[in-house]
Amino acid sequence: MTLRPIAWRKSGRSTNTDNCVEVGRVGGGAAVRDTKHRAAGHFTTTRPQWTAFIGAIKTGRYDS
Repeated sequence: MTLRPIAWRKSGRSTNTDNCVEVGRVGGGAAVRDTKHRAAGHFTTTRPQWTAFIGAIKTGRYDS
């Protein structure tokens, strides 16, 4: 079964850049796609996976 994302959106922080992703809601999680390559599709995550990822970003885990 393919989940159809609802209400794609991109971060307000990516307004002036071409390097961004869009997030859409799906039942029990999130869908993510590349803004520049929307036709390439998307991947989905569960709610716990998405929550952990956002938490890691907020704490700077992926900062270089």
